Amino acid sequence: MEAPLYPDLPPDPSAPRGGQPAFWVGPRHLAGDDGRLYDVVADALAGLGWTSLTIVRGRHEPDEEPEDRQVLRSTVLHISPDALRWAQWGLADEPFHLGGLPIAWQISARAEASSPLAQWSAYFTRDVPGEAVVDFLVALDASNQPASALAGTELVLDAVAAHGWFRDIDQPEAAAVDPTFTSHISLGEVPPLIQDGDLRALSAEDDERGPAGWQAWAEPVLGAPLLWVASFAASVPYDLVAAFAASLSSTAPVLRRVLPEATQERLLRAPAI
Repeated sequence: MEAPLYPDLPPDPSAPRGGQPAFWVGPRHLAGDDGRLYDVVADALAGLGWTSLTIVRGRHEPDEEPEDRQVLRSTVLHISPDALRWAQWGLADEPFHLGGLPIAWQISARAEASSPLAQWSAYFTRDVPGEAVVDFLVALDASNQPASALAGTELVLDAVAAHGWFRDIDQPEAAAVDPTFTSHISLGEVPPLIQDGDLRALSAEDDERGPAGWQAWAEPVLGAPLLWVASFAASVPYDLVAAFAASLSSTAPVLRRVLPEATQERLLRAPAI
């Protein structure tokens, strides 16, 4: 069990105390998204030169004032300059859930701009550390072949092992867990509705297993709701998953003003002065 560096400080940095203080906190995989997952990722994509489009769907009654309009779905789509990769933010009225949590970011890529379908998609719920999503996107943006697998499973496991994560005793070639046994990354069965261009994933019968994909999640308390979930379709290149895994497991502290309630007592923190 990890403890605060400064136990006399208020456990919740968002608590009013002359403003909203900031802390350097760790471990990163339990630090949440600071309530800024959209802003952090969108700013990074703007810096990479991606274009953003906003789509709003709502209900507008006759004689209704604009400020009273009921918006049912708001989606922001970010597209790379070559149109081979895109990222969609959308917390909809009927959201797609992973592990009981609504998807916040869906990131996709295709091999050719003429293809209407994504070759693969990756999904991230809220409270996934924004730094890890950004590093995944930076690696995707830099890839010359965003829809082609370029490495094996060892790259992903080596990325977390380098930061002190342990390989799973039962699945040493396919899974790892952090030293506090709260966050996991595993290669295995892909959840339903994950978009993948691999025809084996589309044709798998109910009693058959399709291609395996990487899944990551944090479960601060066994049996309690998950903190966050990330899901990668089977066709997501493993070098991109490794970029996410390396960032997620990084021991470098991150700046936060809002800490997840479920992990506050597990975080080391120091005031950002």
